[in-house]
Order: sequence, then C-alpha cells, then structure tokens
Amino acid sequence: MSTAATARPAPGTGRRLLTALGTATPVYVLLATVLIALALTDPGFYEADRFLAFVKRAAPLVILAAGQYLVIVCGEFDLSVGAIVTAGVVVAAQLYASFPALHWLLATLVLLAAGGAAGLVSGLVTTRLRVPSFITTLGMMLILEGAVFFWTGGSPQGALPTAFRELGRGSAFGWLPWAVPVCLAVGVGAYLLMRADFGRTLLATGDSERAAHLSGVRVTRVRVTAFVLSGVAAGLAAVLVGGFSGVSAQAGQGYEFEAITAVVLGGVLLGGGRGSVVGAMAGAFSLQALFTLLNLRGVSGALESTVQGVIVIAAVGLGAADYSRLRRRRTRSPEGTTR
Repeated sequence: MSTAATARPAPGTGRRLLTALGTATPVYVLLATVLIALALTDPGFYEADRFLAFVKRAAPLVILAAGQYLVIVCGEFDLSVGAIVTAGVVVAAQLYASFPALHWLLATLVLLAAGGAAGLVSGLVTTRLRVPSFITTLGMMLILEGAVFFWTGGSPQGALPTAFRELGRGSAFGWLPWAVPVCLAVGVGAYLLMRADFGRTLLATGDSERAAHLSGVRVTRVRVTAFVLSGVAAGLAAVLVGGFSGVSAQAGQGYEFEAITAVVLGGVLLGGGRGSVVGAMAGAFSLQALFTLLNLRGVSGALESTVQGVIVIAAVGLGAADYSRLRRRRTRSPEGTTR
C-alpha cells in the first residue's frame, strides 16, 4: 500500500484552532456570546469607562479563579478563599487603626503572607493528616468567619486609607484601573507557571497521584504549594475588594463558590489532571458578564446562586462524560481490542 494512500489528511484550520483552545473552547464561546448579548442589551456597555469598571469588578474573582485552578487541577478543593478575603479586609482595617502611617505596600505584603499562611495550614492538614481538602478548607472557612465575627462583633470598625485603596479603585495614567494590569500580571504569571515543570507536575498529580509519585514527583510538596498560592491569590483579591468596596464583614462572602464555578465553567475537570488556567480565568469573566447581563435584563440577583448551581452541574456532567469517552478510547487498540 502506498504512503499516499495510508497518510492521514492534515487537520484543517478549524480543527487546529479547537485543539489549541482545548477543553476551554465552550467557555470562550460562552464569553463571546454573553459579551455580544451585553452589547445588544446595553449599547453603552462598551464605553471605555463602563467596560473598564466591569473589568475592575471582575478582577478579584479572576484572581481567585487562577488560585482555585491550581488547587483543583491537582485533585483538591479550596473553600476557604472567600473567608480569607473577608479576613484580609478586616485585618487591613485593624492594622491601619493601630498603625495609621503604615505604608500600603507593607500592608499588602502582610495580607499576601497571611493568605499564604492560611493556605499552608490547609495544605499540610490535607496532605500530612490525610483529611479531605473539602473538609479541611470548609473548617478553615468556618474558623476564619468565626474569628472575624468574634473580633468585630459583626460590624468591623476602622477605615482603609486612600493609598491602600488605590489598587482596588484607583487608575493608572488617569484612565486604566490598576486592577487591569494586576489581572494581566496574575494571568501571565499563572500561565508561565503552568508551562514550567511545576505546572506539568501539578497536572500529573491530579491525573494520577500514584503514577506521579512513581515518576519521582513530590506529591505532598506540589499540593501544599498549590494551596499556598491559592491563599496568596485570596490575599491579593482582598486588597482589591477592600479598595473597591471598603470594609465589610461580608466582603468575601460567596467568592469561594463563584471561584469553583468559574473554574469548572472554564473546562477544568473536578478531580484534577485536565484544564487550562486561561480557561479558568475566562470562566470568571464569563460568570461576571453573565451576572451583569441578568442584572441588565432585570432578573433578580437572588437567582445568581441558582445560575451557579446549574452551571456547576452541567459543566461537571459534560466534563465527566467527555473524560469517560476519552478513557475508553485510550484503553482500546486501533483494532478495537482492549489494551
């Protein structure tokens, strides 16, 4: 048989594009669709000031989704990120109440370190004590929420100075919200991290912990690092939320579930081993855009939780079905026999 007869046809441009986009293809389609719907619903939405304000509102969730992605793709969960955001905002207010002259950069570093410390505790409890991450981080969430309520009595005192709030509500060059370059920096950093050896070991750990361990991957270290980075991302989100909305005992409420929804919407497989961090961040933008569209359509904000629930069930169901088909194809030889 000739080589020409047996050669497979080269994939078309559309097939190559879908391959490059990977499992996140549906979220890119959804994002484009929602953005078009926003333009049709409110033609003024894409005026520079309004669109940049939308990006500024979405920035904390985008950053949390990047951190949550690192945890989910290695096979774990982090339910504590919303509580870390709330605790970070309250701690910042208390810091400035005690040290009014504290430089904003130092206060920001304190919140990042505190978020990383919370992630470190969750990671160590999960990996060393073998407590399921769902339970560990749920416990961490309750601990932080209880501590904030006890500390503040449900009504935190103090205020954040203008210099500290600049990152969350201020603008560079007089027009570009600082949240935009922060989001870009986090996105580029997360993308490069996943392209490096750490990213490959993270995916390998989520795909098969045993296989990763036999390949020489330090599974415990990888997972603990993912939790730490998720906590740091939550600390950074706290800086943006505090700057944008001020001090509140509910500053981060619900962010943990929105971040998980964004990640699964971005095509990341719950259970780990598959997914793109860019897709997860696109999922966060899609979710924020969808909530904005519902608001413009006059749909009650109380339905946001319902929308999140539908998205999670649908995305996980479709992802599981696709993953099962992929596993069946991999276990069969070209002749149709099982390997």
